[in-house]
Amino acid sequence: MLEDIIEVNHQENYLLHLKFEDGKEGIVDISQLIKFTGIFAKLQDINYFKTVKLNPEWGTIYWENGADLDPDVLYSIITN
Repeated sequence: MLEDIIEVNHQENYLLHLKFEDGKEGIVDISQLIKFTGIFAKLQDINYFKTVKLNPEWGTIYWENGADLDPDVLYSIITN
């Protein structure tokens, strides 16, 4: 079952602390998940990366340029 992300906080570099609706939480290194190409190219700029937002309707995180990440993938990283 899909667990929504309910909180996101930038830590340092490309690390994000994520909290899911079931209470599980942890830190994910986004630089290990994506290549900074295509829609993700803009995220290489750390100042832009820090503008990460939570979309409660989608249950995931996103950036204004349209980049987002699958919450299932992020959840599996935190829970494994």
